Amino acid sequence: MCSTVRSVSQLSLFSADSRPARLADLGGLLCGPGRITRFGAGDQARLSVDLPDAARAPAVVAACAAVGIAAQPVVTESGGVSVRTAFRCDLVGLARTWTDGTVKAVPAEWQLDGPALRLWAMSAGWPDGRGGYLLALDRDAPQTHQSLIAAATRAGIPPARVGDGAALRISGTRRVQRLVELVGPVPPRLSGEHWPRYWGRHAS
Repeated sequence: MCSTVRSVSQLSLFSADSRPARLADLGGLLCGPGRITRFGAGDQARLSVDLPDAARAPAVVAACAAVGIAAQPVVTESGGVSVRTAFRCDLVGLARTWTDGTVKAVPAEWQLDGPALRLWAMSAGWPDGRGGYLLALDRDAPQTHQSLIAAATRAGIPPARVGDGAALRISGTRRVQRLVELVGPVPPRLSGEHWPRYWGRHAS
């Protein structure tokens, strides 16, 4: 019993509701298909993320607003929906952290905590219908995949790559339970069908 209490207490330190939201949490959008682009001399940057469906846009916009970043949904050339910011000075730090030159890169030994994981799930996650949960990777940034696997493993949710490396799958009772605790409740503007849920012994 005591070991269980210690485990839950330690985990809660990294959950989405353990601290106020901060701008660095937007790195969670970059775990999936998000992009951070610097402009001109590099003193401004824009964040954008293509979404798998338009229903996610209000939640992503609200998450950006919670850290003082205005964003809006736009229709892409392919007919999809993306959430984008303007070019902003206050996104330069995020761009420096998440790029190596002009290439997207996961920061060394980056800690995937609840707030960042919540944004990853919000923008690019969905249940797999078998008790597990999928988190999309950026197909155009394969150099980020192994680092994200390592970050997820350090967070206590070691994943498997599925779909020709297009996504990470979190499965198993303990891992899904930990994922649920890390990301917190369904965001107010997001459908619950997109969110991870703990099914106890039915998770596999």
